[in-house]
Amino acid sequence: MAGGAAAAPGVLLCALLWAVSAAAPGGSPAPGAFGRVYRGAVNISAERLYAFAYSSEPGQVDAVRVYVNSSSENLQYPILFVVRQQKGVLSWQVPLIFRGLYQRTYNYQEVSRTLCPSEPAPETGPSDQIIFVDVASMAPFNIAYELLVTRLESFQLETNRPFNFTASPSQPQYFLYKFPQDVDSVIIKVVSDAVYPCSVVSVQDIVCPVYDLDHNVEFNGVYQSMTKQAAITVQRKDFPGEQFFVVFVIKPEDYACGGSVPSSIHGNVNRTWNLQRTKNLQVTIVPSIKKSVYIQAMLFSFLSFLSFYVGSVVVAFVHYIRVRRKASAERLSPESGSGVMTSSHPITASTPEGSSYGAIDESSSSGGRQLSSPEHGPPAGSDTDSSVEEESDFDTMPEIESDKNVIRTKVFLYLSDLSRKDRRIVSKKYKIYFWNIITIAVFYALPVIQLVITYQTVVNVTGNQDICYYNFLCAHPLGVLSAFNNILSNVGHMLLGFLFLLIVLRRNILHRRAMEMKDVYTLDYGIPKHFGLFYAMGIALMMEGVLSACYHVCPNYSNFQFDTSFMYMIAGLCMLKLYQTRHPDINASAYSAYASFAVVICLAVLGVVFGKNDMWFWVIFSLIHVLASLALSTQIYYMGRFKMDGPDSDLGMFRRAAMVLYTDCIQQCSRPMYMDRMVLLIVGNLVNWSFAIFGLVYRPRDFASYILGIFICNLLLYLAFYIIMKIRSSEKLLPIPLFCIVATAVVWGAALYFFFQTLSSWEETPAESREKNRPCILLGFFDDHDVWHFLSAAALFFSFLVLLTLDDDLDTVRRDKIPVF
Repeated sequence: MAGGAAAAPGVLLCALLWAVSAAAPGGSPAPGAFGRVYRGAVNISAERLYAFAYSSEPGQVDAVRVYVNSSSENLQYPILFVVRQQKGVLSWQVPLIFRGLYQRTYNYQEVSRTLCPSEPAPETGPSDQIIFVDVASMAPFNIAYELLVTRLESFQLETNRPFNFTASPSQPQYFLYKFPQDVDSVIIKVVSDAVYPCSVVSVQDIVCPVYDLDHNVEFNGVYQSMTKQAAITVQRKDFPGEQFFVVFVIKPEDYACGGSVPSSIHGNVNRTWNLQRTKNLQVTIVPSIKKSVYIQAMLFSFLSFLSFYVGSVVVAFVHYIRVRRKASAERLSPESGSGVMTSSHPITASTPEGSSYGAIDESSSSGGRQLSSPEHGPPAGSDTDSSVEEESDFDTMPEIESDKNVIRTKVFLYLSDLSRKDRRIVSKKYKIYFWNIITIAVFYALPVIQLVITYQTVVNVTGNQDICYYNFLCAHPLGVLSAFNNILSNVGHMLLGFLFLLIVLRRNILHRRAMEMKDVYTLDYGIPKHFGLFYAMGIALMMEGVLSACYHVCPNYSNFQFDTSFMYMIAGLCMLKLYQTRHPDINASAYSAYASFAVVICLAVLGVVFGKNDMWFWVIFSLIHVLASLALSTQIYYMGRFKMDGPDSDLGMFRRAAMVLYTDCIQQCSRPMYMDRMVLLIVGNLVNWSFAIFGLVYRPRDFASYILGIFICNLLLYLAFYIIMKIRSSEKLLPIPLFCIVATAVVWGAALYFFFQTLSSWEETPAESREKNRPCILLGFFDDHDVWHFLSAAALFFSFLVLLTLDDDLDTVRRDKIPVF
């Protein structure tokens, strides 16, 4: 009985072959044997038909591969191979023709294809299969061929087991993978020792036919181009059958991967080029992270930055206790009243008679200053006056302009010289920064969000993973998002930006209370408190997190400016805040500042589009950069009192500038009147001119980062100058700002280290970018760039705290004793 049962499938196969032979219209098929090479010749009147029979067991996937070869290169009369299976037909010709760039053609005499496997259902039992291979040609003469049909023993890929194989344009490969029971997501890692030839890795559902040629591999599933490395994350939920094909296609030319196009004669590439198009590949499928890792990563992200909130509450509580103890000690002290001055203008009252050096003369000061006193106007703390007040309402008389010239051109300036305007007007001027940046953020972010949603939808629908430049070795999807970890890591910008707003709000409330109590130290001591720029900085930090997250939804060449736009604004706002600290009356208006930022963003977009090879763009940009540096330096040096006007309209300002330069620097060669400012501006101009020359000579491809580097270098230069001048002026660095300065330096250093660990690059092709991909380094979830997001958020937060607390030591110093630099 056992022998009869074993022989039954063979009897059935023979019967099946006999029946097909009797019904075949072109004659009897020749029974074929797997693993045997068949040689023959065909012409218009002679064709060959082979039949290969085999039996499949339930749960067993049998794959068959057909290899054909012909020495004929006659494109007029190719050999046609038609393979018929139970559920499909596969056909090709030899020579097999591929078409490339510029109408080039690539012809191959050797072709090898894997037939779509069929798996019998468990309820049907063993299944008998038969394959027909028809060889024919319309040539009037004989064309020789070779045929080899084999059954693949290593067709199914296993988890955590590397598999090596070889593929070429005319001999693609694909394999089957089934999800294990305990695995919901896997990463397909493909590596090769050779950069070229360019290849494509595709993941396709179990559907026949399998798209495994250069011209159709993009028709189904998800795919990536590849040079030396590729990685695709696949989730079980995307495949109802819990299995998929991994397809490997070698492209006939390397242009898509950044390689050169071969030279050709009459559009046909020589045979030597085709013989070099073989690539050795290794594929390994490893399980991806579990859901618990997602939860751990989210908890880590939020708890790490919520600890900053805890630290801020502790510092605020300690400060509150110290203030209460100090107040109690002053009440108990017999000299507790010594700190309260009876004069409404303590600075003027304490100024020696006849001294005008840095003091405020009531007879010549502006009306705005008089309105700030309790005797002449509303309470000093009334920032929310319902009347519409503008600077022009208090500063329009001609003698006031001359007064500005007298005050601002003194050799030694003190803060009292540059804080003469009504504080309500100045405060409202700076509040415009806050409201304007909210408006900008809304109108900028909404179309950005819509655009990146469209990008992600296109990636999900088309399966083209070359659109987005992820670090595919550490890209963890969640829902429709392909790289959730890159988005989650930006939560720090939003949380710390909101925390900074809360800290500024607390300071603002305390300041208002002091103003309402007419505290003399608040009115005429220390740096004038204006919080509009600080609020704008906090909003900018939060928006940097939002837009960076939007960029990382689908990072690519066309949307990189989303990630950098608010970085420009953060750097610019920080410089404006530093300047405003000692120059509260003459800082730039919000409208001109944001207009300047808009010009910078426009230049960044133009640089991304035209900056690669256009020499004229770099010439014009470098010229604008240098002229802008000179104009800004002139305004800073002369405290805004250098008038760019003249009798000949626009040419007058150049004549005026040339005259001043000739008179002061060449003819008289005198020592600069404002030596400290001159040193800063000389160093600043040298730095900016160096950037301009570097850009003109090297023309960096990453233009957005180039502009960002200019902003950051100028900000660091100005901050260093400010701290040095503060120390030179015998001012103190209190523990909190000193800690923030050290923390800023340390965290920025660590952040920049991870920033320069390049994991992808949209300046290159997607395949070249993937060569830089690296595995996760933190919790198995975050990569180097995610760590950069964490650290840069903390570094920006500490930088903001430096600006907020740097001059806290001056709160008890009279403004006519605080130097301007």
